[in-house]
Amino acid sequence: MKLKKETYPNPWKTLSKSVEYNNPWIKVTEHQVINPAGSDGIYGVVHFKSQAIGIVPLDENYNTYLVGQYRYALDEYSWEIPEGGSPLGESSLATAKRELEEETGLLADEWIEILKMHTSNSVTDEVGYAFVARQLHQGVAQPEDTEDLKVWKLPFQQAFEMAMNSEITDSLSVISLFKVKLLIDQGKL
Repeated sequence: MKLKKETYPNPWKTLSKSVEYNNPWIKVTEHQVINPAGSDGIYGVVHFKSQAIGIVPLDENYNTYLVGQYRYALDEYSWEIPEGGSPLGESSLATAKRELEEETGLLADEWIEILKMHTSNSVTDEVGYAFVARQLHQGVAQPEDTEDLKVWKLPFQQAFEMAMNSEITDSLSVISLFKVKLLIDQGKL
């Protein structure tokens, strides 16, 4: 049974909005609201100016590739699937192809979109998409100047176990690795 959005009316009432912060990547808007209980309140929304794109590359032996980098906001090192931001209006697949090559040097002849997700829907409207890249061949990595990346080729099962053990904590990476594991176990990949 597919649920229709119209079935669930919006219980919030927006009184006003004001942009509190804006840069090339995000905009933060404060909303004056009446909440579902009928009380006055505020609601902050972070709007991302791009969509999150993640790629799980899989070779013929079910090896994958992770990208390691220091994440400033977390103040820690993070292993993740290759990821990037897709400017609004650009094809998510075009971004996935570009990001995979930029970060790992890999090119792929087969692409499968495996999921759409909202990364943190209580505070942001960001949408994320993930792809599996197959039939891989090596090109040249060209990371952006803000990226100091390490690329690690490893068995997919090991990457999945890292996500299971919270050694990989990036949300798009975790959900993508879980989805790929499910698809492999179902014989769909």
